[in-house]
Amino acid sequence: MIKEKSTQPGDVIKYCPKCGSKEFIFDGSRSFKCSTCGFHFFINSSAAVAAVIVNEKGEVLLTRRAFNPGKGMLDLPGGFVDPMESAESAIKREIKEELNLDIEEMQYLISYPNEYVFSGFSVFTTDLGFLCKVKSFEKMHVEDDVSGYEFIKENDINFDEISSKSIGDILKFYFRERK
Repeated sequence: MIKEKSTQPGDVIKYCPKCGSKEFIFDGSRSFKCSTCGFHFFINSSAAVAAVIVNEKGEVLLTRRAFNPGKGMLDLPGGFVDPMESAESAIKREIKEELNLDIEEMQYLISYPNEYVFSGFSVFTTDLGFLCKVKSFEKMHVEDDVSGYEFIKENDINFDEISSKSIGDILKFYFRERK
């Protein structure tokens, strides 16, 4: 059995991004400091958004991930917030990119932390859940990093198929709150 290498920042980042020095020391929790040039780098959470979209039958729209992490698993549509972009703009952009849907109303639900491992590196995220209403499902089709979609009733969701704990937590919160 091949042991996977750690994806934690302290095990992956080896050189100062400012001067290239190997004297880039991890403090063991959330920052690095270069003893050559003094550059101080913090490991912060990246913002990501996820949309809970429900059809007229009360079924939730779940997507299938086209790529790793979690290729083929169920997910809520959404993605990363771009630099200098609001979470509200990001959710509109992501839903348009992934499903060709236009959001007409949104309501913030809740956030949960997540560890998103990509290219052998742990990216820590804060996943912001939004309840979204779309104008119409008429022109919906998959694009971007989505390979498919399904409308699923609450009791039919297999949470073992959900791509991350944070997405499962957002869904569970939504189902608890709407009752």
